[in-house]
Amino acid sequence: MAKRSTSRDLETAKKYLGGRPIVLVGLMGAGKTSIGRRLADKMGLSFVDADHEIEAAAGKSIADIFAEHGEAYFRDGERKVIARLMENGEQVLATGGGAYMNPDTRARIRDGGISVWLKADLDLLMKRVMKRNDRPLLRTADPEATMRKLIDDRYPVYAEADITVECRDVQHAQMVNEVLRAIARKAAQDRVQPGSNET
Repeated sequence: MAKRSTSRDLETAKKYLGGRPIVLVGLMGAGKTSIGRRLADKMGLSFVDADHEIEAAAGKSIADIFAEHGEAYFRDGERKVIARLMENGEQVLATGGGAYMNPDTRARIRDGGISVWLKADLDLLMKRVMKRNDRPLLRTADPEATMRKLIDDRYPVYAEADITVECRDVQHAQMVNEVLRAIARKAAQDRVQPGSNET
């Protein structure tokens, strides 16, 4: 039964795209890359990580871009790269944690994509991000306080995304199914809404 409903969700989600990309937003450690890659594989789509594309375009790591040019320079490059990637149609696009904070990027995603916020709590994020030391924004005396501030600043904006999926500490395959279910649910809502507004 669960398998059948998952395949139905998959079919509904694929039809709902209509040439648009799925754009994953959320804080570092939410699982945008790991869940996104598996989601793309399951849907038969290409997966693109915006951070990797930025690094490829710049010929250096994000940490180095931050160190050498500052955050404002990085954000401008990020905005341009995401604008270019959004032109590629159906795909799963994972964005960096700060990308969705840019009003132009947010509008572009709203107009041309389906945004999915992978919402994770502080404990889960910290558990994941402390396994790596390549996060420029967390190179502070108190990474947890920094992360808490990022949550306070960014979550109200992430909440503008089309779909919110609560992240849990479960296997990525399970989270992929939950994302598919959420997209299918959104597709059903969008089918209902136009008729309900008619007079």
